Amino acid sequence: MTYSKLTSAERLNIQSLGELKKAGYESRSIKQELRDNLIEKIKSKETVFPGIWGYEETVIPDVERAILSMHNINFLGLRGQAKTRIARMMVNLLDEYIPYVKDSELHDDPLLPLSRFAKDDIAEHGDLTKIAWLHRSERYTEKLATPDVSVADLIGDVDPIKAATLKLPYSDERVIHYGLIPRSHRGIFVINELPDLQARIQVALFNILQEGDIQIRGFKLRLPLDIQFVFTANPEDYTNRGSIVTPLKDRIESQIVTHYPKTLETGRKITEQEAVIKQGQKEAVVVNDLVKTLIEQIAFEARESEYVDSKSGVSARLTISAYETLLSTAERRGLINGEDTTYVRISDLYGVVSSICGKVELVYEGEVEGPVIVAQNLIGKAIRTQFLNFFPDPEKSKKSKINPYAKVIEWFGAGNEMEMIGDMTDREYTARLNTIDGLDDFVDMLSAYGSPSEKLFMMEFALHGMAEFSLIGKQSLDQGMKFQDLVSSMFSGPDDEDFDFEEDDDDSKPF
Repeated sequence: MTYSKLTSAERLNIQSLGELKKAGYESRSIKQELRDNLIEKIKSKETVFPGIWGYEETVIPDVERAILSMHNINFLGLRGQAKTRIARMMVNLLDEYIPYVKDSELHDDPLLPLSRFAKDDIAEHGDLTKIAWLHRSERYTEKLATPDVSVADLIGDVDPIKAATLKLPYSDERVIHYGLIPRSHRGIFVINELPDLQARIQVALFNILQEGDIQIRGFKLRLPLDIQFVFTANPEDYTNRGSIVTPLKDRIESQIVTHYPKTLETGRKITEQEAVIKQGQKEAVVVNDLVKTLIEQIAFEARESEYVDSKSGVSARLTISAYETLLSTAERRGLINGEDTTYVRISDLYGVVSSICGKVELVYEGEVEGPVIVAQNLIGKAIRTQFLNFFPDPEKSKKSKINPYAKVIEWFGAGNEMEMIGDMTDREYTARLNTIDGLDDFVDMLSAYGSPSEKLFMMEFALHGMAEFSLIGKQSLDQGMKFQDLVSSMFSGPDDEDFDFEEDDDDSKPF
């Protein structure tokens, strides 16, 4: 039986160099290892990067081509585009275990030793040299590039303490303390946010990438390291914090551009996969599919918003955090009201403002508006966009002989108002929505709903949508929303009684 046919358990029984040779072990570079294992997965129709959605026809084929070409890789893309996730998943393409000379710092290949320790050990013990096994999870190293990273951190330096302890001169290579890169020999080494690495540190990577060796403090030392390098970079960093120096960029064979989800369906898959939903929330909160779509629509609206810096991007973490906060908003309401279960509401979307504010970079105009106002506007735009998928276009309905919105508009036009407080009990929520003349019939006219809660959800959705299309007025309150006649809302503010109408202020405008 050849080495390649041995099971992991059989390989782990091999304890010496002689046994390893007898089993037919042959040295193989990590890039060749990745290539061979990828070929096997492709042939067997296995999913190479499970859980990575939206990249099936774009990024993943590029990654596979790079691995087949045995290239170092640079992932270039905005934040929250799964760059690091893909790099970490490359570990699954490695052999489960590989042999190395026991106790060697660099996990030396028994047939191709690099370090002085491994060479001396093999020279002394020959086929009796002890062998240990390294699991693939231990062959991944990740370093975040920060301005304080030094060449010693990455490459290594002379260790005076080691020299004193071993009573060796500084000219002896055994006094070297190896950095992260040499210690990643036979593994995957990832540098996140490469442009943040100082230019002089980037220069230190030139030889490693091109010639595969390193130099430490003037030592005439050649270590042909065997490493799969993966870098990540954000295009925004090229102007804000730094850049990748041109010779280094030239040495990275494949640059792969990532992107955000192109469809709402893909975004929903990612959000539902990544969001951490507690067991209590699963039992207490019923979620409508539409609200999941609305969460994704918020991110799409943010990426197109004139108030949001498009160069910075809108991370997928926005929708993940927003979805988690949405469920917590509904859960909190149920706890306050002593209700065992509750159905998520459209008004709960305004509880996720805190999850949006910290996830978007605003341009000057957005800063003037304020992050909270921008977040509320994004929610409103998401509702407006999805509204047309369920209800008639209000613009066209105005020109129609029979306006399906007329009865609801007339009810508010008669001077009626409706406050939708966020923490209302389910009973009060139902009563308030059913109070509005025509809303119940309007929703029934368009579709049949599986449960009363689903119907109430759509009634509230219709109310918010009509406000976004300026059929009725909507005003923010500290604890929720107030719906009223459009004309009335134009001449009222949140605190009319506090306004001083006698003060001459030409810059004042109605809220």
